[in-house]
Amino acid sequence: MSVIRPARPDDAPAVVALRTVVHPYLVRGVESTRRMIAEPPPGEDWAAFVAEADGRVVGWVSAFRNVRTSAEGVGEIALLHVHPEHRRRGLGHRLLDRALDHLRPLGVRRIRTWARAESLDFARRNGFVPSREMRYSALALDPAPPAPKPPPGVRLHPLTGIDPRRMYELEAVTSADEPGDLATDVLSYETWRYDVWDNVGLDHASSVAAEVDGDLVAYSLVLRDGDRMWSDFTGTVPEHRGRGLARLVKQAALHRAATSGVRTAYTSNDEANAPMLAVNTRLGYRPVAAQWSCLREVT
Repeated sequence: MSVIRPARPDDAPAVVALRTVVHPYLVRGVESTRRMIAEPPPGEDWAAFVAEADGRVVGWVSAFRNVRTSAEGVGEIALLHVHPEHRRRGLGHRLLDRALDHLRPLGVRRIRTWARAESLDFARRNGFVPSREMRYSALALDPAPPAPKPPPGVRLHPLTGIDPRRMYELEAVTSADEPGDLATDVLSYETWRYDVWDNVGLDHASSVAAEVDGDLVAYSLVLRDGDRMWSDFTGTVPEHRGRGLARLVKQAALHRAATSGVRTAYTSNDEANAPMLAVNTRLGYRPVAAQWSCLREVT
């Protein structure tokens, strides 16, 4: 017997175990998942639901208002997935229905979700149109990448000790032109603190920022779960691009993470983000998966 119900904080271990089976390249630990369920992101009207079969969590979906885009009325359905042994029993449709029911009262006019190649037919049957490809890559960190040598005038710092307001301002500038199918917007400081700085998984000691003439100009964030890490974002302010700073901070972050016990690094990039795709290739990342953003108009 199966049921669809709201996710509970105590579901976190089972949710992470399920995600590891279906999306092994995604990194979010038990404690950060527990916090997300117990203390949802501010301003998003966030909700999550699980499919439970015989007392076991076998499916997951979350739905929320997208506050990261300047487009109005956008909702998100994130990470709808079902354990391979429990597919073709209608659980995916039931999870989708609960997510849609949650979004309807929010007044959203467009909904975005993500689907792997084998799920695109399911997305199309439910009114979603595939848009852009997101590419996922992995890098083995044993042995550790060498520590890079900064060029003259560039200093590297771990996030430890850096004023979070400076990092917030840096991310606002570097992420403004990130490629995607929705125009990005500057997050409120409260939301950014929740998403980034206070994220339980953020490894402040391994994450790295580059400073030039007293200004922070580039950075690479490390989210960690045991011996696995996720490069959450790597960016450079526009006036300092083309100097190799993105590769510099990312390699420095990978080195620091590896020397503290991380063995595998994962990251993702929009298909149009040629500069970061090239950086990752030079660092040795290899493709492991792809997903497509899919959009549905609400009528």
